[in-house]
Amino acid sequence: MAKGYKYFEAVEKHAGKLGILTAIMVSIGGLAEITPLFVEAHAITAVEGVKPYDPLRLAGKDIYVREGCYTCHTQMIRALRAETQRYGHYSISSESVYDRPHQWGSKRTGPDLARVGGKYSDEWQRLHLMDPRAVVQASNMPAYPWLAEEKLDADDISARMRALRRLGDPYSDADISGVPAALEGKTALDALVAYLQGLGVSPMVETAP
Repeated sequence: MAKGYKYFEAVEKHAGKLGILTAIMVSIGGLAEITPLFVEAHAITAVEGVKPYDPLRLAGKDIYVREGCYTCHTQMIRALRAETQRYGHYSISSESVYDRPHQWGSKRTGPDLARVGGKYSDEWQRLHLMDPRAVVQASNMPAYPWLAEEKLDADDISARMRALRRLGDPYSDADISGVPAALEGKTALDALVAYLQGLGVSPMVETAP
């Protein structure tokens, strides 16, 4: 017993050895916890009804991220009665399989947007983005009038789709070649409205457990 303790004592009395061994053990423990999560994440596949973003909605998602909408709005309905009664079915990981980065979030200044698609008309969404207080008097959301004048870059979206295809999104050559036609005459406002109107609109929401 005393002989075995000498080894522990040799470590305890040397800060350098103790620090190195502690770092090694923490790393091993961290890998043991994190590795299964990575494996599980890669095992998640899109269910029926969940498809990659079309060019207009993909542009809209990028604008959503660029303008920092995620800092005030989440896209993750928790499995709590108060949330499901207000927002709808709780969020499922398969819904976000094509989101890079995902927009789940945890802080809400505004409402959750995971199921906002189709809740309001396109015109309401446009007006809300241009002048939030015109439709919600107490809103503290900033206005985004410049989006109505901003043209979309088809080359940029085509490049993004090619990059996403390399990551596993099932975009075909026809999908990518059709980007210029899909974005012709469209503005950043059109793209953001299209993105919002597609959130949570999927048959899988009705059949999810």
